[in-house]
Amino acid sequence: MRRVLLSLALLLPLSAVAVAHGVDKVNGDVHVAAGQPAGDASSVNGDVDIADHAVVDKASTVNGAVTLGKQARAGKLVTVNGAIQIDNDAQVSGKVEAVNGAISLADGAQVDGHLSNVNGTITLDSAHVAGGIETVAGDITIGAGSHVEGGILVDRPHNGWFHFGSSHTPVIVIGPHAVVQGTLDFRRTVVLKVSDSAQIGPVKGATVEKFSGATP
Repeated sequence: MRRVLLSLALLLPLSAVAVAHGVDKVNGDVHVAAGQPAGDASSVNGDVDIADHAVVDKASTVNGAVTLGKQARAGKLVTVNGAIQIDNDAQVSGKVEAVNGAISLADGAQVDGHLSNVNGTITLDSAHVAGGIETVAGDITIGAGSHVEGGILVDRPHNGWFHFGSSHTPVIVIGPHAVVQGTLDFRRTVVLKVSDSAQIGPVKGATVEKFSGATP
């Protein structure tokens, strides 16, 4: 994905380009308003902002953030070197993927596909992820009342792969009344803190540290 988008940066003019399936932009931000026809929204060196109640097929950027507004809908969210924010009651029907960037889901947000990053925090606040969560070096907080299906994977760094923060020991927190269905699989050293009111699946590769109250 990086190679393709960086190639676009060399070929496209420094302005927005409206295409049949959406809007592409180089060296600038992209904003999709509610009521626009659904399509792809992408940028290189710019943020992609999907407004409240707007709909897109895919939002992606390199060197920028992606924001999905309240009650907005998207098929897929992808960024390299940037954060992804999914606001209240927004929904993503496919995957959410960041490289070297944080991912946050607000109250009522839902991701039907897989959610992953390499480096950067992953935070759910009373949110739902149906396709599992994966990271290499990021901290994960499954906030109070959140629901994750498909388990959690913290993978080891691979040769030739990204090593941003690979020496950091990830901290995984499962908050009060949160539910994680599926295996919690830790292939590197992590700190795992689980509320005494949370429900989790089998744990591989880590020792559970129980806590009471709102936070560890």
